[in-house]
Amino acid sequence: MVISSLADTVLRQIETVQDTVNETLFEPVIRIGVTGLARSGKTVFITSLVANMLDRGRMPHLVAAAEGRIEAAFLQPQPDDTVPRFDFETHLSQLTAQAPKWPDSTRAISELRLSLRVRRAGLLAGLQGPRTIHVDIVDYPGEWLLDLALLDKSYAEWSRETLDRLRNREAAQEFAALVGDTDATASLEETTAKTLAARFTDYLNAARAAGFYDCTPGRFLLPGDLAGSPVLTFAPLPGEGTGPRGSLLREMNRRYEAYKREVVRPFFRDHFSRIDRQVVLVDALGAIHKGPRAVEDMRGAMADILGAFRPGQNAFLTQLFQGKRVEKILFAATKADHLHHKQHKHLTAIMEAFLRGAADRARFAGAETSAMAIASLRATTEDSITHDGQALDVVRGTLLDSGKEAAFYPGALPEDPSHLLTPAREGAENWLDQDYRVMNFAPSPLSLRPGDGPPHIRLDKAAQFLLGDRL
Repeated sequence: MVISSLADTVLRQIETVQDTVNETLFEPVIRIGVTGLARSGKTVFITSLVANMLDRGRMPHLVAAAEGRIEAAFLQPQPDDTVPRFDFETHLSQLTAQAPKWPDSTRAISELRLSLRVRRAGLLAGLQGPRTIHVDIVDYPGEWLLDLALLDKSYAEWSRETLDRLRNREAAQEFAALVGDTDATASLEETTAKTLAARFTDYLNAARAAGFYDCTPGRFLLPGDLAGSPVLTFAPLPGEGTGPRGSLLREMNRRYEAYKREVVRPFFRDHFSRIDRQVVLVDALGAIHKGPRAVEDMRGAMADILGAFRPGQNAFLTQLFQGKRVEKILFAATKADHLHHKQHKHLTAIMEAFLRGAADRARFAGAETSAMAIASLRATTEDSITHDGQALDVVRGTLLDSGKEAAFYPGALPEDPSHLLTPAREGAENWLDQDYRVMNFAPSPLSLRPGDGPPHIRLDKAAQFLLGDRL
């Protein structure tokens, strides 16, 4: 098994060298990973980004587009034959239909290749013809990304952290009671293991619905074809070591290690380790609405996400001998169209504060990070109304649940992010002086002019950060 593993590693390194030489000397490839925490809008982001790269009328801050150097953009078959294609056409038709609707959320990995024919910039541009640059967009659930932190944790460490975390959560009481009644050193009974795994999965789903983001293992939430397999039939149990031979604790330990070996490591090896640039989408407004504990939990999850990357510069020799590193990481607060534009800078400042420590470490390693407030598809318009004699800046849109038009004021975000972060770190139950609200808006019917992609907020700035230096 060791010899086979070594041979597989050598073969993959040879393939990496061949791919790197081809990409560097002939047609460059930029591989962008797109992930996000729950309900952050990954599918809409990719669909709108690709649509706006194909029709660039709404991309003034993408410098190559503004200068007219992108001569053509077209979709090609993705290079990975075993990865499903991102269903761009279906998602775009759903967003642009007469009765538009939001696409279904990401439940598995998918990929799309967008190829650009770009004229070179600079003094020598006239001496060289246009070149083709491939942009490979890889969409995967954020829950899978958080699993990478498990690679450095033993079963005992993960169990201890998980059980400590859920002790005061209402959604975990049934599972916690079951763990308390279970003798981890007793002989393995498969029915007991299945019951523990099922109750733990129920807790993870309830925790995610309540706004918590530390919901690992991620495949418990999105099992796919692994549903019911032993690799997803374990749960955290108290106890040190591996437990007696034949015990429930020892088998749980073994299945946890199998999960890391058979599920997490292949994802890292086959997909994640090949990414050049990364987008992490965050529903920060949703977390703020749910309260201080959700905000602190999201901040910790974002720090874990940054810790999962291998940040640094992708110099040619570094790619050949050490594998690729993530050069740029964009953290984007989505649904900026739920706020009047006067509050966008406050949302961006909150995102920057969330990321401060982890982003500093990434920059020290040579990676570039950015925080931004965006709306992949603008679903609202701005307005001003008078309420109790006070002028309020609001947004108007169609409510998703009722289909009625409504004006919405979510509350004023603080100019100083510490007004949110301090009570979150101190474990406050509620915000003291403000009530932040969120609404779910349906996509608005679109009437697009030729050459224009869907309306958005700062998607062109996001594209410039991710691609601009390579175009």
